Amino acid sequence: MTIGQNSEYFRDVRIGVIGGTGLYSLDGLNVIETLAVETPWGQPSGPITIAETERGHKIAFLARHGPSHSVLPSEVNYRANIAALKALGVQAILAFSAVGSLREEISPGDFVLIDQIIDRTKGVRADSFFTGTGVTAHATFGEPVSAGLRTLVARHAAAVPDISVHTSGTGVCMEGPAFSTRAESNLYRAWGASVINMTCIPESKLAREAEITYAIVCMATDYDAWRESEEPVTVAEVMHTMKGNAANAKTLLLALLPDFEDAVYNDAARALMRPEAGSMQYAFQQPPEKQSAAGRATLNFLFPQYFTV
Repeated sequence: MTIGQNSEYFRDVRIGVIGGTGLYSLDGLNVIETLAVETPWGQPSGPITIAETERGHKIAFLARHGPSHSVLPSEVNYRANIAALKALGVQAILAFSAVGSLREEISPGDFVLIDQIIDRTKGVRADSFFTGTGVTAHATFGEPVSAGLRTLVARHAAAVPDISVHTSGTGVCMEGPAFSTRAESNLYRAWGASVINMTCIPESKLAREAEITYAIVCMATDYDAWRESEEPVTVAEVMHTMKGNAANAKTLLLALLPDFEDAVYNDAARALMRPEAGSMQYAFQQPPEKQSAAGRATLNFLFPQYFTV
């Protein structure tokens, strides 16, 4: 099904949730529809589930790696994922991701609300909506994660009392799918990084380009490879911790949803989304008459207010 951004039925789906490894569905919400969305950048990782909260608001849920975890981190169509959510009306995304801990104090099972990101991907991922369009643009990315949404999530840490929720940190995004060598893991520790994953880049960059407020809950599964006293991380170790992480993620999400809904639907000042809303207005380098007509038609899917056709 091809769904345009101006579709009346979906205009009020303002909250998006992206599930990471181990989090493939939402509990405690009324599922009303499952959609296959086409975008100019292809299809997202899987169908998007539209669920309804107790207050009657709609939420869009997307499993980053597909509902059966069939998509590797480097193969995720991040552009289609973000574009599809934007087309449904999503204005704020809370993402979840499995990560390795680079700090003793971040135990397996803990959550980290990172505020900074180091990009260690290798340039094989499509990381901009503007690539190949003949339209040049530069998004600001000094603060890659929404401080407001991080704060909102942190207020509900008590919902998961058996773990620690760390309210800041730096995440490294590596290419994968293999885990780090011990030397790499120690290098990232020397840089001051807190956790490591394989998906927050380009997901966070694309959310910024799409003017979507974005934060990510990093769910620690292991100590990566830096601990000399332990064997390097194994898939079996990750899978064991992941089950508990998924349960805690669902508990945390249900606890924070009322505040999230208030911020997105009921705040007339739109304070949560204000830093990202309209942030691309002055990002374009060429006058409209110098931009590719085909590129403008493609970008109209995301930015009808900037690219008329």
